Amino acid sequence: MSEIVFIEQQIINAVRKLLAGKVNEKLNNWNFFFPLIEFSNYGGVSAIVPVISLSSCEQSEKERIIRQDAYTLAISFSVSETADSELSCYAYANAFGIALGDDVTLGGVADRAVITNKKYVPPKKPNCGMEWELVITLRVTVEGMSK
Repeated sequence: MSEIVFIEQQIINAVRKLLAGKVNEKLNNWNFFFPLIEFSNYGGVSAIVPVISLSSCEQSEKERIIRQDAYTLAISFSVSETADSELSCYAYANAFGIALGDDVTLGGVADRAVITNKKYVPPKKPNCGMEWELVITLRVTVEGMSK
C-alpha cells in the first residue's frame, strides 16, 4: 500500500530541509560560531531545534478563483541567553531569508513562499538565564489544491 503524503507534510519537510541544509551552510560560511539547526531531541547549546507550525491562511478572492491554497507557517527559534544571543537571532533570520530567496518554491513543493514577519523577543528579565526568541512567519501558496 502506498503512503499518503499531504501537501502540509511536504511544506513542513521542505522547510526543515531548507533549515538543516542551506541555512546551516550560510551560518557555517560566516566567521562566527552559531549553533547549527537540527531536528532531533537534542537539548544542548551547540545546536538549536526550531519549532515549525503550519495553519491555513485567509485567501484573497483571486486565490479562491484560481484555486490557490494559502498557508501561514511560523518557525520559532529559542536561543539560550548568552552575550551573543541577539546576534544569533539576527543571523538565523538573515540566513533563512537568503536561503528562501534562493528557493522561493521550497524545492518545487509550493508556488511561492514569502517571509511576512520577523519577530525578535528578548527575555523579560535580562541576564537571568531566560531565552531569546525569534519567530519567522511565512506565507506559502500552492496552486490547484483547493477542494
